[in-house]
Amino acid sequence: MSKHDDHFFNTFSVVIGILVVITIFLIVLARSIGTPFVHDRAAVEPSVIAQSAERTAPVGRVAVAGQDNSALPIVAATEGASAAQALPKDAAETYETICSACHKGGLAGAPKVGDKAAWAPRIAQGKTTLYEHALKGYKGKAGYMPPKGGRADLPDELVQQTVDYVVKMNQ
Repeated sequence: MSKHDDHFFNTFSVVIGILVVITIFLIVLARSIGTPFVHDRAAVEPSVIAQSAERTAPVGRVAVAGQDNSALPIVAATEGASAAQALPKDAAETYETICSACHKGGLAGAPKVGDKAAWAPRIAQGKTTLYEHALKGYKGKAGYMPPKGGRADLPDELVQQTVDYVVKMNQ
């Protein structure tokens, strides 16, 4: 390259650098001058105030013993959180709605319904053991059975009927 080309590139680089610095300075200056006006205008804008209040509103409020809780609304269980699941009517429905989640596909090491080889040693232990494992839960080498299939609200009698139903399907 010639000396003129070097001089041009050096001058061009300096000019570009100065323009970049001036641009950054003007952006910072404009933001520092304009920001207070934007915030002041947003502080009195009704839609901005409403949106801000909605985003920062508490999710819930808790009644505290010994304090005035009269301003807290009373919300029925079916309104706020999801309502509790209804209890199944019989052993077949209990199996379909709760037990099949694991026992149809063998999830968490659960023996699949219909796999008589997997069920035979379990059935051989006797119904008392099966009832205990179903009611209180069981953790074995092959997997895990949560107490009452994860539904603590199930009556013991319904769990026992469901165990009988599942045993009948696997004999």
